[in-house]
Amino acid sequence: MFLFIFIAVPVVVAGFLPILSRISRKFLPDVLANLCFVVLLAATITTANLWPGGGRFCHSLSWFGTSLNISPVLDGLTLLMLFTISIISLAVGIFSIQYIEKYTSPAIYYSMLLVLVASMNGIVLSSDLFTMYIFIEAAGISSYGLVALGKTKQATEGAFKYLVLSALASSFILLGIAGVFIKIGTTSIKEVASFADIIPKISIILFLAGFGLKCALIPFHFWMPDAYTSAPAVLPAMSSGLFVKVAGVYAMCRVFFNVSGFNPSVSSVMVYLGVISILVGALLALGQSRLRRMLAYSSISQVGYVILAIGIGTPLGIIGGLLHLLYHSIFKALLFLNSGAVEYATGTDESTQLGGLGANMPFTSTTNIVGILSAAGIPPFNGFWSKLIIVIALVQVKMYLYAFIAVFASVLTLWYLLLIQRRVFFGKIKENLKGIAEIPFWMNLSMVGLALACLWTGLSFAPLIMKWVLPAANVLIEGVRTSLNTFIIKG
Repeated sequence: MFLFIFIAVPVVVAGFLPILSRISRKFLPDVLANLCFVVLLAATITTANLWPGGGRFCHSLSWFGTSLNISPVLDGLTLLMLFTISIISLAVGIFSIQYIEKYTSPAIYYSMLLVLVASMNGIVLSSDLFTMYIFIEAAGISSYGLVALGKTKQATEGAFKYLVLSALASSFILLGIAGVFIKIGTTSIKEVASFADIIPKISIILFLAGFGLKCALIPFHFWMPDAYTSAPAVLPAMSSGLFVKVAGVYAMCRVFFNVSGFNPSVSSVMVYLGVISILVGALLALGQSRLRRMLAYSSISQVGYVILAIGIGTPLGIIGGLLHLLYHSIFKALLFLNSGAVEYATGTDESTQLGGLGANMPFTSTTNIVGILSAAGIPPFNGFWSKLIIVIALVQVKMYLYAFIAVFASVLTLWYLLLIQRRVFFGKIKENLKGIAEIPFWMNLSMVGLALACLWTGLSFAPLIMKWVLPAANVLIEGVRTSLNTFIIKG
């Protein structure tokens, strides 16, 4: 029952917030939502410390003697994802205290945010493919609601496009699950893994298309720039930092490694999609002038690193991919919140209309530089270590061209991000911006916390790998054996 609190607690708090907002429109929603995020982070760390290590554990829940498919599971990969979700959720929650008021009621916003967090936790805790799909849908619907908070024509258009393409991706996933059920007669991950050899190939193709859309990999990327540009900055921070990783990368890895078993065909597709996304995403980002649109294309490129590394299938590649998944969640959430801070202060994120803000917004400027150095892979910040491991893994398997592309794209990343830094924060401030002041305390606190996390996770990368990443990598390395060796815990 302990694992179920990761889903139940945020759902219960989300349900009560609209009622409690009648007592206090702002104070109670802010406090309760962020307290919930603190509890989830503490629960994740406690679970990791109590976890004996190795194996996959399933808490079998029953209702009047009937086993439920929502029984949560725990292994190293689940812990890494819960850890990532809890860190970014807390940072976004703190940033939202003073940011979200100009968009909507805090109670409505936090309710949707908490449902999104509960749904993502549900995805990573699922022991059943269909249950995973239900949580993916719930996360998609709450994300759609957050996109629509923009309250502009562009926001509505972006939300509609996001909804349609998200529904298309979910349809592919559902059809893939249906194919599995028709062939095998069950959607339990453990039971399906027992028949991995006979999973229909059409289901594998549908899973690739569905999860590829969720990841926004090239050529499934076209929904991301519009959705991220029109929504409040907290949505792309959550989506790029978490939702794309959980509903896309995590679900893809869980299915292709622990359910169907990793094979050369899937490996080749993941490698090709990953390297194309790295290069094309970086090139498209280079031509953007709007901060969040540029960061959206940058996210496509960075997720490409994760997919490429994991697609190699070697232990070092998987470790590098999962480490970059964690690191990218942190520095990309920071960069999106920085863009939100700029827009909050100036009313725009169009870089051609900005300039010289560094003197007026020193915290935002400094934390943005930290995010840039992390994203570009400059030591000692966190992105350096994950990209170094990925490049070494590529060289080990003699994929020299792909290793060169990975390094070249990092140079491009540094180039376009520094261009944005120069346009927005350096130079002489424009006359209409001279009255701009630094953003409020809680927004700054969130960004400073993420910037420190970029530095700390870079300096302590070795213990971070041993504590969180290596156990997660072992889950994928073990493949279907991880699912077959699930230990059932009653109660």
